[in-house]
Amino acid sequence: MISRGLSTILLLVASNTFMTIAWYGHLRYKDISFLKNMGLPATILISWGIAFFEYMLMVPANKLGSSFNGGPYNIWQLKLIQEVISILVFIIFSLVVFKTEEMKWNHAIGFFFLCVAVYFFFKK
Repeated sequence: MISRGLSTILLLVASNTFMTIAWYGHLRYKDISFLKNMGLPATILISWGIAFFEYMLMVPANKLGSSFNGGPYNIWQLKLIQEVISILVFIIFSLVVFKTEEMKWNHAIGFFFLCVAVYFFFKK
């Protein structure tokens, strides 16, 4: 059986994948023939539909992971874990989907400092 901590992290990865697609995927609609002329209201509705799945995963992740419900993480840790996963998912998504974008040294340093923040959030 998977631990609550690992289950939380896996659900957060899946959740953030859906949210990244909802937030940034529409920027590639111009490359998809049946979506390229879609207006903003339709784009918003599609993004909301994708984000629905994000919520179906994010809420259980927070419920499982929260120390309020017997999980291993306090709310500060839970939020920071989510942010780090969000950025990791975004990095992978942007490098795969937006091949013209590149990760630069300042992005890597910023992410490093976010990981340092994780250390301090978990320090007793």
